[in-house]
This record gives sequence, structure tokens and C-alpha cells, in this order.
Amino acid sequence: MKRSKSILCALGLFLVCVCLATAADAPTITFKFKTVKIPGSTSVEPGGINNAGVSVGLYLDTAGVQHGYILDGKKLTTLNDPKGTAGSTAGSNLNPDGAVSVVGYYVSSKTGDAVGFLYKGGKYTDITGPKGAVNVYGAAVNDSGSVVGYYTDTAGLYHGFLLKKGKYTTLNVPNAADTFATGINKSGSITLYWLNESDAYESSVYNGKTYKTINVPGAADSYALDLNAAGDVTYEWQDSTGAIHGALLHAAKYYKFNYPKAADTYGGGINDKDEIVGGYGSSGSGPFSAFEATY
Repeated sequence: MKRSKSILCALGLFLVCVCLATAADAPTITFKFKTVKIPGSTSVEPGGINNAGVSVGLYLDTAGVQHGYILDGKKLTTLNDPKGTAGSTAGSNLNPDGAVSVVGYYVSSKTGDAVGFLYKGGKYTDITGPKGAVNVYGAAVNDSGSVVGYYTDTAGLYHGFLLKKGKYTTLNVPNAADTFATGINKSGSITLYWLNESDAYESSVYNGKTYKTINVPGAADSYALDLNAAGDVTYEWQDSTGAIHGALLHAAKYYKFNYPKAADTYGGGINDKDEIVGGYGSSGSGPFSAFEATY
């Protein structure tokens, strides 16, 4: 993959600021940002936020070791799957309401392959993917327990998947070289990004029957990362220079945004309360700092 960032505490108020989003043929939306701090972290990459404001993601500690996390107000829960190699656990997203369920992935200490997981009530359950899957990455879960993510096959190609009521369904955008499923809402709509024949990444939303392309206007690469019950979609997108930016698809309009004074920004998770979590940094290779934004 040619993505710049990984796919994918005390709550600080060290910086609160407002920037105006710009988008072609769209009215102005105001994004209000605040930083999020995890004590002892050197890099933080949020992946999801639920309707109670609980967020999940991954962080690096001062020794450079990676951990998944759940941040509920000032309460930090560190996630380290016991079957994983040290520093390989990442939280990806969580369900919108009710008891917290987190999906993510780790690298198996036995096989060296990535394995998806569901964390709920202190228990880790493996997400092994469809038959023939080699590396499996959990990406998102809804309140009914349906999980989406992506996996590699024996040829190294990426496919999306839906795990619903114990049954796996493979998701491949037509004519895509690789497909990555990243978000699922309560109605079962799924966001995906995929590699086209020109080696550029595009994005789609899948309603169970058809894939609708939803690329950020003017982007060289569009990565849809999450969606909420209303169908609002968050993005990471890259311009022609390779710089990373955030974007929001809201009410059929695209709104581009950047964390103030940051070189790179991505929009990660989104909830039903008009809240987004994401990251920003001085370069696409990190380290990243975390933000929450309202719109």
C-alpha cells in the first residue's frame, strides 16, 4: 500500500481553535478542534468515536511500543492482545451505542500474520476472516455486532469482508485491484476504499447491492474511513504532492479540512453527534497527534 499513515489519557484542551472548511459548490461548515492527549505517548492515531464520546485507536509509548487504546473521558484502557507480539496491537473502531465493543488487529506471536480481534468486557475474540485469508484486519463494528475489515489472500491481494451473524461475505469493488472495507453503520451501509487500474485509490459506499463511488473532489487518492447513521463519511485524502488532508461528506456535499498549522491531517472516526476524531502531524510518516472536532 502507498498510504502515508497506518490503517487503520487525559483529554486535553491545550489548543482549541476554529478553521473554515472549503469545498467546491458547498456552503461553509465550521470545524471546531481540540487536542487529545494520552500520557506517555509519542504518537496517537484515533480510529473511532462513539455517541458517548468514547474513542479508540493506537498510540506509541516513550519506548516506541505500539498499543491499542480506549479513552473514556480521563480513563485510559490500554489494549494488548495476549496472542500478539509486543507492540503489534491496534484499535480500529467501536460500536456507536451500548456496551463498548472494539475491533482492531494484532500480529500473531505464533504465525507472524495479522489477526483481527473483537474486544468486549475485557475479553479478546479472534476475527480470522474468510477461508483462505492470511492477514486479517478488523476495521469497524456496529451495534448489531456486524464487523467489517479487510484481508490478504495467498497471492497478497486485499479484499474487504463483512462478518454478520457468524458468516463471512467477501467484498470486492468491481474492477478494483485491492479492496478495503473500513466502516459500517447501523443500517449496514459500508465504506470502502480501493485501488484502481491507474494505481490510485478511490472510495465507495456499499448498500448491500451496489457500490457508489464517493471520491473527494480534486483528490489524487481518496480513502473513506468511517460513516455514521446519517451517512456522513470521513476521509483521509492526498493531493498531487502527497500531502494528507481530512474531508467530510455531509448531506451530499464535500468539505475539506486541515487541523490548523498542521502539514498533514486525516479524518478518522465519526459518530451521530457531529463529532470526528482524527490525527495531524508535520509529515505523513508521523508522529501524529490526536484531535476531536465538531461540525
